[in-house]
Amino acid sequence: MQNLGDLVFWLFVAMGLAVAMAGVGLALIWRQISQLRVPSTAGFFATLHYVPLRLVILLDLLDFGLDVFAAPISWLVLDRLGLKSLRNKAAIEALIPFTQPIPTFTISWVAARTLNLGDEPHTQMREGHGSVVR
Repeated sequence: MQNLGDLVFWLFVAMGLAVAMAGVGLALIWRQISQLRVPSTAGFFATLHYVPLRLVILLDLLDFGLDVFAAPISWLVLDRLGLKSLRNKAAIEALIPFTQPIPTFTISWVAARTLNLGDEPHTQMREGHGSVVR
């Protein structure tokens, strides 16, 4: 029984560290992420082409550390950052039980880039302006 107690203790330590790293990391990159210009028509995978890898890793850490309680926090963070196409998926994924150890956003980010899912940023055109959004 002592081994189970140790396992639970270290699991809570890992979750606490994940939340701390996610909080500090999001605070450090907030300005950079809030200045991204993602078209409002961009879908999930197209938006993943715009965001840096560290954002999706931090979202996965937040999800791991807070379990289902990450849903409202990630919803709020992504809404404030203007990443609405990521917002809904983050909330849904956070509410699905036992998916927290799986870094779904990181896997999706890698898949979007390696499998060329979604539109690449350089092909997105701003509505009515005809200029490329970067």
